[in-house]
Amino acid sequence: QCKLELLVGSPAACMELELFGPNEEPRGRLAPDAALLGSFPADDGCRLHVIDRSGARIGEYDDVSRVPKYEMPDSEYAKRPGKPRLPLPAPLPSFPIRLFLVFPRRDAESLRAFLKRQQLGRFAEAPEAPEQPDTDAIPVGARCRVRVPGQPTKLGTVMYVGPTDFKPGCWVGVRYDEPLGKHDGSVQGRRYFECEPKYGAFVRPPSVTVGDFPPEDDGLDDE
Repeated sequence: QCKLELLVGSPAACMELELFGPNEEPRGRLAPDAALLGSFPADDGCRLHVIDRSGARIGEYDDVSRVPKYEMPDSEYAKRPGKPRLPLPAPLPSFPIRLFLVFPRRDAESLRAFLKRQQLGRFAEAPEAPEQPDTDAIPVGARCRVRVPGQPTKLGTVMYVGPTDFKPGCWVGVRYDEPLGKHDGSVQGRRYFECEPKYGAFVRPPSVTVGDFPPEDDGLDDE
């Protein structure tokens, strides 16, 4: 009833509630005041009828004779310039305030069925676990080719395969044939393998292809 007070404007203590079914059949009064709506036979489309027993009447303040005020005598008002005084309108008839709240009908499909059909909430399918890379096919010491999107293809030797401290997951440490790397095999104070500065790098296993990749001949030894 306290929530209804904000909707209908009547004090909760002065409300009298009646419940009607979808076909306007009476289902009784809602009592006691502390009872919850869910404890009564309320269905979709029911109507809650609120009766105000506070004694308030629509138009009760339209009768200005009940409002304290200063009234100027007609003789004094006639001496004032302007239009003549108009007679006051007759007060409107009063009658009890009756308020109606109608519960909208919900769709026949329940929320549970909707969530299940749309696979939402607890009915959502569990995400598939990410596929683990096949690190057995990348042995340490093997020659390899590294292809990272946005970077040139590089050749080198596999120096490390496994987890690292700087990022989660499995990484492959590679010693490049040329100074195209980022470090000397040491990252954040931990050494994973040995190589010259700028020759070492870590890449994800899908970027590594193991095979017969001999070092490229730069032609400096040609006569």
